[in-house]
Amino acid sequence: MEYKLNVTQLREYAEKLKAGDRVILSGKVYTSRDAAHKRIVAAMDAHSQLPYDLKDAVIYYAGPTPAPEGLAIGSCGPTTSSRMDVFAPALLDKGIVAMVGKGERSRAVCDAIIRNKAVYLCAIGGAGALASKCITDCRVIAYDDLGCESVKELQFSNFPLTVAIDCTGGNIFER
Repeated sequence: MEYKLNVTQLREYAEKLKAGDRVILSGKVYTSRDAAHKRIVAAMDAHSQLPYDLKDAVIYYAGPTPAPEGLAIGSCGPTTSSRMDVFAPALLDKGIVAMVGKGERSRAVCDAIIRNKAVYLCAIGGAGALASKCITDCRVIAYDDLGCESVKELQFSNFPLTVAIDCTGGNIFER
């Protein structure tokens, strides 16, 4: 199946999405990689303010390059998701509805996806320049000192993704 969805619809559609389905996603998405995840989880543990509301948020595991003249963003392909596996269950338990990245996830992440009725979406690796064409806005919202790994708020516009792990445990990596 193919679904054309806004980020705000993901929670409603999460239980309908099945591993292998295509999702054309639009809406607000936040970038985070290893260093930002570490800070976000530390802020959660300290009951400090987070850079954005985790409830129904979508995290894109990406570290975009600077924007060339006239563009919203530079190359913005997915990074290997397993690097965030140590942090993902805690973020899912706090309300994240979806993660976007590439590659397999640990059993703990799969269990957290199922437990929280969330979804893991894969983007095409190695196609960062093409992916950037589906991003219409980018602004740093936290941890500017991390450079490309700072937390950014992106605006996706018809970003093509594949459901890799669904909330019932369907997993394209186990087929």
